[in-house]
Amino acid sequence: MEARSYETLDVWKRACALAVALFEICRACSDRVFSDQLTRAGLSVPSNIAEGYERDSPRERVQFLKIAKGSCGELRTQLMIGVRAGLLPETEAKAYLKEAVELSKMLHGLLAHYRNRS
Repeated sequence: MEARSYETLDVWKRACALAVALFEICRACSDRVFSDQLTRAGLSVPSNIAEGYERDSPRERVQFLKIAKGSCGELRTQLMIGVRAGLLPETEAKAYLKEAVELSKMLHGLLAHYRNRS
């Protein structure tokens, strides 16, 4: 069944929650450039899901879902680097990393759904 609005998608809801959590964890980060990049990647995931669902064609929706999935990879990389560089607390970052992996899997499933419809 087709979602009528991106706001009803679990992947969008969870991506929004992760973005908020990233802002919270970055408040204590001493490196403003790093924290800015991390929060931008986190914001990109739900934002691109929303933009794709507001587009007129399934092809455009798929393109923005691909961008959101790519942002999940970017986010995972930044979380790993943040822990290794001592910029992020390991426990929280690992939980956010796990959530980013789950979001990527969910986006993969949505992409498969739209590809199979074509």
